[in-house]
Amino acid sequence: MERVEPENADSNMATKVWSVTEFCARHRLDEEEETRLLQLFGPFATAFELMHNAKRAPKWR
Repeated sequence: MERVEPENADSNMATKVWSVTEFCARHRLDEEEETRLLQLFGPFATAFELMHNAKRAPKWR
């Protein structure tokens, strides 16, 4: 484990803002999931919020 001082921490990735529509296209989410995320967050959300709230159906063979 590594100790990171608060003044040296990079919060750039944690606060990156995505377009919900672009995120859904890049992650191949269906229209129903895109609609759900748009209702939840509006047109923009942070990467953290989108990754932890997106649901993908499993791809079975």
